[in-house]
Amino acid sequence: MTQEKLQQIKARALGEIGKAADQNQLQNLEIKYLGRKGELTGVLRTIGELPQEERGRMGNFANQVKQEITAAIGRAREVLGGKSGGLEKEWIDVTASKSKRSLGHLHPISNIQYKLEEIFSSMGFMVLDGPELESDYYNFEALNIPSWHPARDMQDTFYVEPAYRQAGEENLLMRTHTSPMQVRTMEKYGAPVKAIVPGRCFRNEATDARHEHTLYQMEGFMIDKNISFANLKAVLEVVAKKLYGEETKVRLRPKFYPFVEPGVNGEVTCFLCKGAGCRVCKKTGWLEIFGAGMIHPDVLRAGGIDPARWSGFAFGFGLMRLVMLKYGIDDIRLFCGGDLRFLNQF
Repeated sequence: MTQEKLQQIKARALGEIGKAADQNQLQNLEIKYLGRKGELTGVLRTIGELPQEERGRMGNFANQVKQEITAAIGRAREVLGGKSGGLEKEWIDVTASKSKRSLGHLHPISNIQYKLEEIFSSMGFMVLDGPELESDYYNFEALNIPSWHPARDMQDTFYVEPAYRQAGEENLLMRTHTSPMQVRTMEKYGAPVKAIVPGRCFRNEATDARHEHTLYQMEGFMIDKNISFANLKAVLEVVAKKLYGEETKVRLRPKFYPFVEPGVNGEVTCFLCKGAGCRVCKKTGWLEIFGAGMIHPDVLRAGGIDPARWSGFAFGFGLMRLVMLKYGIDDIRLFCGGDLRFLNQF
């Protein structure tokens, strides 16, 4: 490689750049001489093959040639940019205001769900997911709700037509709660086990401000040896304090649920009035936010666990209810209505 060859490349490049008629030709020339496979680039790569005493001199000269070609291309761009088809075609009104695009954000139900998942994960609970299309067995029978039980009237749901089921397949329905995962989890993991199951549920409801056919719940349960109500209340107190503040108290009041024995309603100190009584808590000072109880022996047996050796508790949060209480929302239909005027408030 000689200086004469570099001079030839420079002369040829500068001549062609001076004759370029538009930006496209100029770009092609830049690729031809300075691109990864360009003529000058190829020469620069051979400098390392020269004797050591020539590398520095030839390298400096080659870089000088490259700078001259680059500068010539830059000057040509400015000239061509002022011609018709350059800046005139790409004219921009810099005074025009830029349209503002708002970023999306989490739904308020997702916010409370992720907060609960974080709390329970810190206590060693697994976060599981279950099928929304469930069998009659797991949704009712395995949870101590046989076909004749009146509790089924409270959880009327949507069933799959027999014509759409495979031969011999049991009744399928849209799950009415996340509790079916209790038995499914026992069958898969055995005992001891502790997990939460957030998810969407469905019920055949006449919709109004307090009722919706699609709802969101979070099931939780723990099975081990010598589990008692004390363990249940201890876990729920941690959750209540994390959600509503360290001064929050929890009280349990008896209530019947088919899949727990005994069962309770869980209430917490009203986070708005701090127990003094207000419109949200109906002047009681308490907010009902969950149902809970000790897992019924029949449910343990359905999951393949011996109730003589193991015991456990279960609880369920209505995620929609938690959000409604937190933000004072008075119509449950707003959550799934898709109205941005509502959603953008969060």
